[in-house]
Amino acid sequence: MKTQSPAPTHVLLRYLSGVLFSRVMFSCAILVGLMEILALLEQTTPILQRHLGVSGILTYAGMRLPFLMAGALPLGVLIGALVMLTQMTLASEMAILQASGLSMWGLYKRLIPATLLIGVMGVVLDDQVTPRSEQALAAWWNRTDPHPENGHAFWFHEGGRIGRVQYVADGGNMLSGLDLYTRTPNGLLHKALHAERADYTHAHGWQLHTISGIEVDGNKTARLPVEADTAWQTTLHPWDFIRLSAENPPLSSGTIIGMLRGRLPSDSSPGFLQAGLLERFLRPAAMMVLLLLAMPVIYIPPRTGTRSWVPVWCLGAGLLFIIAQGLLRAMGNAGLLPPPVATIPGLIIFTLGAATALLRNEAK
Repeated sequence: MKTQSPAPTHVLLRYLSGVLFSRVMFSCAILVGLMEILALLEQTTPILQRHLGVSGILTYAGMRLPFLMAGALPLGVLIGALVMLTQMTLASEMAILQASGLSMWGLYKRLIPATLLIGVMGVVLDDQVTPRSEQALAAWWNRTDPHPENGHAFWFHEGGRIGRVQYVADGGNMLSGLDLYTRTPNGLLHKALHAERADYTHAHGWQLHTISGIEVDGNKTARLPVEADTAWQTTLHPWDFIRLSAENPPLSSGTIIGMLRGRLPSDSSPGFLQAGLLERFLRPAAMMVLLLLAMPVIYIPPRTGTRSWVPVWCLGAGLLFIIAQGLLRAMGNAGLLPPPVATIPGLIIFTLGAATALLRNEAK
């Protein structure tokens, strides 16, 4: 007689993971759609003024999508977990699972794989996709700007040199008002050069035009002869200047490490870069905390139903966690807190608070 094969042992895990993932993605889609609409309401007029038409609107929306998706993931995890657990509780699915011997911590452990997967997706978006899409968007926006001279000036440092650019044009291929300052190993000024314009071509690299400057040798200062054109020996490319001209652009981990080691030009402090790198790779842990903050909704009394305030309190706690993490990160960016203090304590405090609330409900 042929025996029937036993039921798969991971059916519950696959079911819970699939439901959580679908709810989170649906919540993120709604949030991203709302943010896209708000962004387009602000940028549609400038796009049409540049005569880019509908294709320009679609290009802007498409390039902006990864950035908005990465920003919506934490709130999407919170809302998606709340929706899933509330629906399961009101449909008596949680009561059935608890009657079959599944504890609250057992439920949490079965939701961990999907949450970690979403957290890893957030890391990939932040680290690889978003920096590329935002840089492409910034280059396209700069290239189509009819008045690039209205752009802001910025400073940067590359090795032992400090530079200043008045504005960037042609998608980063033209720099106007370039100043370069070379320092001695002791940090003293050795040479200062000013170029009216710098142009980049793939065949010849950077070419400086109308160059003047001074050279400092001890207590003596000599004015250098004016040159019409000369090559600029640098490792910088047009996309580097597009990144430097943007305000707080998203950076990949490779770029951040290169800046910290002095291999890439930077206009940010080491504390800012270290805090950003640490926060990025703690993203899965933050998702786990948001899931934990949503767990108390499984204790909604059956007779209360949708009149319960528990989901509202859980949503408020999750939003408070996101805001607190943002404030701590801002203090770390400003140099008021070391990078570990600006990222880790919030995770620990809210984890302990959520665990305490769950243990109290479990003991009732």
